[in-house]
Amino acid sequence: MALPKFILGDNSDFPTAIYVIHTEFPRFIINLEDDDVEWFEDFDDEDQKELETETENAIKLATEWYDAEIEKYNE
Repeated sequence: MALPKFILGDNSDFPTAIYVIHTEFPRFIINLEDDDVEWFEDFDDEDQKELETETENAIKLATEWYDAEIEKYNE
């Protein structure tokens, strides 16, 4: 099955949370309400520097994708 790079998610138990699921490596879920990130990958110490850079980029891309999706709904 081909998955999109980003998927929007919500949950009625967390009514104010907005989740963006990133399906490509490094896989994660970000809660845009508080920028909390949950990784689905295991990283070792060598990956730490790259992870810091990737985290910033991933949050930026997820937020931009979400903003673009909301714009489509508003049109």
